[in-house]
Amino acid sequence: MIAVRRALEFLFTRVLRSRLGIALALAVVVFGIIGAARLLSGPIDPSLGLSNRPTEPITTVDPHAGDDGLLAGEEPRDPVTRPGAVKPAQTADRFVKAWLGEPGMTATDWREGMRPLSTPALIEKLAETVPEEVPAHRMTDEATLRPRTETFVEVLVPMDTGRLRLELVAPDGQWLVDAVDWEQE
Repeated sequence: MIAVRRALEFLFTRVLRSRLGIALALAVVVFGIIGAARLLSGPIDPSLGLSNRPTEPITTVDPHAGDDGLLAGEEPRDPVTRPGAVKPAQTADRFVKAWLGEPGMTATDWREGMRPLSTPALIEKLAETVPEEVPAHRMTDEATLRPRTETFVEVLVPMDTGRLRLELVAPDGQWLVDAVDWEQE
């Protein structure tokens, strides 16, 4: 009886008051709960879980409803330009010439050359940019125009060191560059 008393005393005064003892006691409780739940749950159905995956892709759209993508099967309409205004291809060409700049051009003059061809949002994004950071020196081929909607056009311009991608918008019929992206070759 003395040995049992000493074992219980050692358990409660030393082991359960240490971090290791508390961790072991929690592990015993957790595994006891998991074991009891498995015993009470009954046999496991093998058709449940990951082994019962579908053979066909799960669809959330009626497959017979047609294409529901942004650019559905119809061709985009031609860009609409206000009478007397510059067309998107001409705006892109003028912007590229201004973007390439000239040797010795100041940053202020460079941005001012692009201002009439750009949206205010783009001019704001280019506020800290300088002409020396332009990664190209000349166009190597004609620009490719990709109309997306009547008021949104994407223009791809091949350059000597990569490809310039411009996004033009015309909310009121006047085409302005809204975004500039560079793809290195």
